[in-house]
Amino acid sequence: MIPPLNALRAFESAVRNGSLTRAADELSVTQGAISRHVSQLEAWLDLPLLVRLRRGVETTPAGAAYAAAVRDAFDQIEAGTRRAMAKPNDNRLRIKLPPTFAIRWFVPRLARFHAKHRDIDVQITTSHQPVDFARDEADLCIHSGDAPPPGAVSRRLFGETLTPVASPGLLAANGGLGQPGDLERHVLLCSMHRPNDWPSWLSAAGITTVDGNSGLKFENSALAYQAAIDELGVVMAQRAFVEDDLRTGRLVAPLELRVGTPSAYYLAYPQSRAGSPMIRAFERWVSEEAALMLES
Repeated sequence: MIPPLNALRAFESAVRNGSLTRAADELSVTQGAISRHVSQLEAWLDLPLLVRLRRGVETTPAGAAYAAAVRDAFDQIEAGTRRAMAKPNDNRLRIKLPPTFAIRWFVPRLARFHAKHRDIDVQITTSHQPVDFARDEADLCIHSGDAPPPGAVSRRLFGETLTPVASPGLLAANGGLGQPGDLERHVLLCSMHRPNDWPSWLSAAGITTVDGNSGLKFENSALAYQAAIDELGVVMAQRAFVEDDLRTGRLVAPLELRVGTPSAYYLAYPQSRAGSPMIRAFERWVSEEAALMLES
C-alpha cells in the first residue's frame, strides 16, 4: 500500500525543515496545504506523526521512524531518476574505492588504463563505507572485506598480507629491527580503521611484550605509511600498498614474518551493468594489473 505521494512529500519536507511554514516555502504551496496533507497522511496511517508547536513541529516516535523510511525511499527514487536520465552514450565510469587502495594502488596505475582507453572518463570517489549500488552514484567499486558484496557480480583481485615496514633512517637511529622483540623500542603506527593488524601480527610472532594497541593512529593507512616514510615509527603495512616504497628504498621490511588476513579486495558491480563495454574493459585491465603485481 502506498499513501498519497503529495502527502508524503509534505510530511518529509515538514520533518526535514522542522516547520510547516518552511515546508510550504520549499514546495511552493500554502502552510494550510502542508498541514492538510500531513493530517491526511496521519488519517491514512491511523498514526500521529507530528506534534504542532508554536515555533515548528516535532515528530512522534512513530513519525521519526516513518520519516526515515520515506526519506530513504525518496533518495532511491532520486538516484534511480538520475540513472534513467543518463545519456546512453555517457562515457563516464564512476568508481568507488577505499581511500588507501585509491592512493597507494589504483592512482599510480591509472595512467596505464587511460592510455588504453582514452575515450573513458574515470570519476573516482573514496569511502570506507560499503557501496550501495541502489543509492550510490557508482558503476563499480573495489570492495574490501572477508567476502564480496552480496548481490553483485564480483571478482577477487588479491588478498591481504601484513608486514611491518619502516624508514631506513628510523632504523639506523633506533638500533635496527632484527627480530620482532625489537619493536619494544619503536613507536607503532596504524590506521584507526585497522585496529587488529598489529595485535594479529604480534600474536603470530609470539610477542607478548609489545602492546599492539599503542602508538600513533591515523584516519587511514595512507597517512600511516607517510608517517613511516617521515620516520615517525614502524607501520603495519599491507604488502600490496608499499611495494613501490620497498623497491625504491623509502621503506624497508626487515622482519621476515608475513601474516595473511581473511580479507581481500574485490571488483564488484551490479548485475544490470554486466554487459557494459566500459565495465568489461575496466575488469580486464584491473585483473591484469592485479595478476602482474602477484607475479612480481
